[in-house]
Amino acid sequence: MPNGTDSQKILLQTLLGRKTDQTPVWLMRQAGRYLPEYRELRSQKGGFLELCYDAEAAAEVTLQPIKRFGFDGAILFSDILIVPHAMGQKLWFETGEGPRLAPRLVDAALSSLEGAPEHFKAIYATVRRVSERLDDKTTFMGFAGSPWTVATYMLHGQGSKDQGVARRFAYQNEAAFAELINALIENTVEYLLGQIEAGVDAVQLFDSWAGSLSPAQFEKWVIAPNAEIIARLKAVHPDLPIIGFPKGAGAKLVAYANETGADAIGLDETVDPVWAHENLPVDLPLQGNLDPLALIAGGEALEQSVRHILQVFEDRPHIFNLGHGILPDTPIEHVEKLLTLVRQ
Repeated sequence: MPNGTDSQKILLQTLLGRKTDQTPVWLMRQAGRYLPEYRELRSQKGGFLELCYDAEAAAEVTLQPIKRFGFDGAILFSDILIVPHAMGQKLWFETGEGPRLAPRLVDAALSSLEGAPEHFKAIYATVRRVSERLDDKTTFMGFAGSPWTVATYMLHGQGSKDQGVARRFAYQNEAAFAELINALIENTVEYLLGQIEAGVDAVQLFDSWAGSLSPAQFEKWVIAPNAEIIARLKAVHPDLPIIGFPKGAGAKLVAYANETGADAIGLDETVDPVWAHENLPVDLPLQGNLDPLALIAGGEALEQSVRHILQVFEDRPHIFNLGHGILPDTPIEHVEKLLTLVRQ
């Protein structure tokens, strides 16, 4: 169930298509390594995955940026690879190199995996703790990775610059790839429904590698799976807002916005705000899209970028955010300045 009084939550109101007096703001990866309190807690818990599955610690991490900055939205502290972990792949994180999954599904059959639903249950426990502690003005968002992006990790066993392994597999083994995508749809719907029942107010679908696909493949592996997930969530929770974030989609954002049923669209930093405002439905809430490096730079670069984004979107429902996740070397004082600029 949603937490608190919905009318007090300006981010939730914006997601529902209502223009609020103040632009709501939150930042992707706002709970993370740029915060000293996060680094301290992580050092106590050992590793990133251990932190994700410790419900009490993960709830504290989720709330840390709310306590420090008072963002209008709290985003669940977790990872998009919880889904393949729950589907049966082994998951670990190599220091300085990122996630690893085994067996790689380019070498192994999906049917060889044995599910581990306890991983979902640990995340739901975190959601319940955060929901109980969050104030009445803050929108609580859950999330999942979209099938295409998660599939790229499952096939290759790690991240990659061009998602070449998954792209080739999708062309050469379309039936097997479709089976994987369908399995991810099923598990993602289950996972997000569990988060919603545990207490989130909205959810975001992250398609971080959507930009690597051709238009036809984008239609098949990004738009269609996201549309199915959204339709199935809406069948159970018709009023719960869903944010779609297909990073790198560029001009394909128009089709994504028109065909997926997402209630709001996240824009990465490469999207021209003027283009987005002119080409996406006028009543569609947009989220974004400050370059994370402008936030690190600070000063005049930060101020000009923030003011431009706010000016372009002043006549439509808009949530201020970054074009992607906040970077670990972001100065705390620059985040404070950003909030002042957005709220002044």
